[in-house]
Amino acid sequence: MYIEEVKNYDNPVGKTIKRKYHFFFWSAYFLFNVIRWGSYFNDYWYSLKSNLVEFPLHLIIVYFNIYYLIPKYLLRSKYLKYIVFLILSLGMHYIIRSGLNYWLVTENIWPEAQGENQPFGFNHIIAVTLGELYVLGLTSSIKFSVDFILERSKNQQLKALHYKTELQYLKAQIQPHFFFNTLNSLYALTLHKSSKASEVVVKLSQFMSYIIYDANKKKVFLLQEIRYIDNYIDLENIRYGDLINTEVNIIGNIDNIEVTPLLFLPFIENAFKHGFKNNGQMDLKVFFEAEDKTLTFISENSYDPKTLSKFKNGIGIKNVIRRLDLLYGKNYELKIETTDEIYKVTLKTPKT
Repeated sequence: MYIEEVKNYDNPVGKTIKRKYHFFFWSAYFLFNVIRWGSYFNDYWYSLKSNLVEFPLHLIIVYFNIYYLIPKYLLRSKYLKYIVFLILSLGMHYIIRSGLNYWLVTENIWPEAQGENQPFGFNHIIAVTLGELYVLGLTSSIKFSVDFILERSKNQQLKALHYKTELQYLKAQIQPHFFFNTLNSLYALTLHKSSKASEVVVKLSQFMSYIIYDANKKKVFLLQEIRYIDNYIDLENIRYGDLINTEVNIIGNIDNIEVTPLLFLPFIENAFKHGFKNNGQMDLKVFFEAEDKTLTFISENSYDPKTLSKFKNGIGIKNVIRRLDLLYGKNYELKIETTDEIYKVTLKTPKT
């Protein structure tokens, strides 16, 4: 059945089945019954008249069951009450249906009966009740199936909203301290009337443009992300000057590869935050390698052994691991190792 979205403030993800599909379903059901019994008795006029009597009763008991008995009793685990009221409803339905057929259509209200079976007898009651239970079972199964689909859709939307909100929160934690540091450096450069001040303004503007516009996208081209990282490193170079030695290498064809924005930056930030050696200098090497199905990111930088625990347990690293879990589940590999005062991060993700 077709499902349309209902936009309202109380239930923003609520949906319902269009009324016209109720009409289509019951029209098809009515036509099917008229043709079925008409061909069975070879009397389509009788079949039409009897179905015109019985059809409204089908509608009443079906919607009474779906919209009253099931929500009020069955879904609240009041099974005994549900069975009692259902039996009473079926009994009333039988009496009204059989009576109307007898008075309005024909006195032979059970023409398909064989032998000594008589209307209003036990066998007739069972036959009519089973037929009505078939209708109730069919419509209830449709109702439960639609409800299941809608509930699953609602849960998926809520999960997606939570996922998006959490990713936005994790992204928001990446840049604040960098902006403060860069603005402080810019302030110092303007005080000394340095020619580098204008360069900082341009690069910072490009950096902020990426954060505001591109970082909100689900995917960006890897080349674009690398340019963003280069911009970040250039700004840090202006800040630290000859104290840092950086290198970015690309292996393989990355032209059409897309990645999640700001996925690699926390490792670069972490390097600048904790990667200075005792002599005040820092070395940083970054590699991107594109293979058949995998994109490998490697970051190698010097570090001060005294800050190793902060290096490994920083908020930025925790955030990026959480983002990786949200984005890839178990379909990624992150390895962090330290050797000879070199802090190395290897991240492998599916290539898209």
